[in-house]
Amino acid sequence: MVASARAVKVAHEIDKNINVGCMIAGFCSYPYTCDPDDVLANYKAFQDKFGYCADTMVRGYYPSYAKRLWKENNVKLEITEQDEKDLMEGKSDFLAFSYYMSNVITTHEGEGERLGAAGASADLKNPYLKASDWGWQIDPVGYEYFLHFLNDRYQVPIFDVENGLGAFDKVEEDGSIHDDYRIDYLRGHIQSLMKAREEGVNIFGYTTWAPIDLVSFTTGQMDKRYGFIYVDMNDAGEGDLRRLKKDSFYWYKKVIESDGKDLD
Repeated sequence: MVASARAVKVAHEIDKNINVGCMIAGFCSYPYTCDPDDVLANYKAFQDKFGYCADTMVRGYYPSYAKRLWKENNVKLEITEQDEKDLMEGKSDFLAFSYYMSNVITTHEGEGERLGAAGASADLKNPYLKASDWGWQIDPVGYEYFLHFLNDRYQVPIFDVENGLGAFDKVEEDGSIHDDYRIDYLRGHIQSLMKAREEGVNIFGYTTWAPIDLVSFTTGQMDKRYGFIYVDMNDAGEGDLRRLKKDSFYWYKKVIESDGKDLD
């Protein structure tokens, strides 16, 4: 945290007009039931997985609940007055984050259906949502909620730097790849973004994950594909690395050209 703040300070010294942000892996979740224990557990999960880093880097000081986290993880933090000064003087100018899915949190042992979500922070099934082949729950409405939540909580410009769908893609005999499921996913999320922006959310940027197929960070797979461009390589490392444009490539080209207005 302190190193990041010092880097922000140096950047501002180099160029007083520069904007420097932090990037936090997004964690949007709901209580599984209206049991107050679930509600509290859900909020603490946000503190643990997102708020601790974002609160410190955007606000310039460790949040009060940091004491709970340090105690639970047997951490004794040594922090100087200069560290505290640097944190406050090196606050992030904007908040960058990722959003792929939402989760549900419960304190009720054995309740609900488990998804076995690969690489996910939680794997309890939300009965109101569909999930990807890897159990990541698809939730464009949750995206709209998350945008409003971040905007209201942090009061700085926000930037979604990762949003996308990992899926199996099939190459047809003519080399085409019909990934309507990816288009549907992105369309729903961009619609939510545009709506949130119209309602006052200060989001200034959006980029997908990823423009081209690559090894998935969460599963180490090539077959979990995110890109608009197909790369001929499988999980075993077999393939000639040729590139093929998917249907989503042509669709997203229209989206970019129209600044998110042409989503058909």
